[in-house]
Amino acid sequence: MLDEKKTARLEARLPEEIHALLKEAADLQGRSLSDFVVASAREAAEEAIARSNEIRLTQTEQKRFAEALVNPPPVAPALRKAMKNRERLLDLS
Repeated sequence: MLDEKKTARLEARLPEEIHALLKEAADLQGRSLSDFVVASAREAAEEAIARSNEIRLTQTEQKRFAEALVNPPPVAPALRKAMKNRERLLDLS
């Protein structure tokens, strides 16, 4: 028996001019409309996900970030107390 991939259906209503535009682009690439739309949607989705995982910093922000890594600020007393409480509560000592 062949290992067939499961598929799901996607249905969309769109204006005729957009349908014609997509059909023309698919024809130019020698693809079916469905194949063109699925490939284009996948590419757009992957790009959107990749962009959402990026952190963009200005040059000034990059310098401040690097400086904080090289010379971190001292640990605040409240954080030091929280770390001791955690050790005590979890019996990590």
